Amino acid sequence: MIPFLHLGPLTIPTFGLMVATGLLVAAYVLQADFDRRREGFLKHGYLKEGKEPGHHDEGFLIIGVAGLSGLVGARLYHVLESPREFFADPWPQLLSRYGFAWFGGFLGGFVALIFLAKHFRIPVLEFMDVCSPAAAVGYAIGRIGCLLSGDGDYGVPTSLPWGMSFPNGVVPTTERVHPTPIYEFLIWMLIAVMLWQIGKKTLSRGGAPGRVFCGYLILTGIARFLIEFIRINPKSFFGMSNAQTASLVSIILGIALLLRIKSAPQQGNAAE
Repeated sequence: MIPFLHLGPLTIPTFGLMVATGLLVAAYVLQADFDRRREGFLKHGYLKEGKEPGHHDEGFLIIGVAGLSGLVGARLYHVLESPREFFADPWPQLLSRYGFAWFGGFLGGFVALIFLAKHFRIPVLEFMDVCSPAAAVGYAIGRIGCLLSGDGDYGVPTSLPWGMSFPNGVVPTTERVHPTPIYEFLIWMLIAVMLWQIGKKTLSRGGAPGRVFCGYLILTGIARFLIEFIRINPKSFFGMSNAQTASLVSIILGIALLLRIKSAPQQGNAAE
């Protein structure tokens, strides 16, 4: 594995490089989704065109703010999973380049997106629909950073032919293990495609907003819950890891919200 790239006097962590790449690609995906809904947003008075109607950069602003908030949330959630070690020596853990929790990133990004939805004057559910495919893409690419750095996000030992070892990783292992970052990359990219198609179908049929976001909560929750069975994370609640517990909450919330959306009177879609 390649934890660092050495370019002359510069040392670049591959994890950080892939996170930055993921945010950039997610910004383009988000901008594309924003643009395909723009006519409906303008029609309903959610957005106002600026002095340069052809210049749109909402996606980059949203990803920038939500991405940074997600990274902060992921870091805080990770260090607070071991409160005794954190409070004994907090600064090294806070400033470390390694250790980010998926659910903490979700919470941090979600809070930021709520404020951004108000800033753009778009109803929260519709705003979450726009952001969901981009969030899946960003997460998928970020996982390649975990693979390159060998930061311990790999799985349990395996005899399968595609098993990998990480002797030079940040958290090294000479055993052949499940390359779970690759699994997650492939699964989350597939989820992103599915969410994009759900959004396309919702726009064409005038369905109620929130379905794409529900799909994100359910599909990513199921994927992470299942991946955890071959990960090396410690178990806590009822034999589940913290990530599995968070995933279960995500699935339940997604199903509950979807049922509520389906039972509510149809009022059309802002992006029709």
